[in-house]
Amino acid sequence: MRLRVRSGGFTLIEILVVIVIIGIVMSIAMLSITLAGGDSQLRDEAQRIISLVEVARDESLLQGREYGLEFMQDSYRFVEFDPLTRQWSDIIGDDTLRLRKLPEELELELYIEDRRVILKSDPANMSSEKEDRRGIERYAPHVLIYSSGDMSPFEVHFVRRIDDGVIAVQGDLAGTLEIVTSEASM
Repeated sequence: MRLRVRSGGFTLIEILVVIVIIGIVMSIAMLSITLAGGDSQLRDEAQRIISLVEVARDESLLQGREYGLEFMQDSYRFVEFDPLTRQWSDIIGDDTLRLRKLPEELELELYIEDRRVILKSDPANMSSEKEDRRGIERYAPHVLIYSSGDMSPFEVHFVRRIDDGVIAVQGDLAGTLEIVTSEASM
């Protein structure tokens, strides 16, 4: 009788099982990193707008000027009120309060007094808005930041359409800003 000597290698099935297990573990790890990274992207954008509004409030208090915040579907910008011309204009020479574009997969939803505001896709032309009865063209931003430190209340949602991720920032009349979860803001 002949004895069969088994060689010390792995069978094809054992190798395939190990490859499948490694693939499953890697896909779970990648999925969790992607979802966590997306949430941090939303949180970073929400924190950025809070910081910028606080900078605008501080500037407004220090300089005694009125600032405004205009939202578009994929961006936002700060504007200032010129008391001489009695009109809103772009802030020139301040890189902090410049036009901010959101990452491509994010967009904004604005709520003022619990009503959704339909946002434009590009910044409003400040000289082409409605005219008053004297023929002077008027423009007003969505949120006003007063020189007293107060501001008009608002709620802005940062929305990621691919997976319906949402994070909201609420601002109240006293100028307090906070990040709220999507369940609390809807």
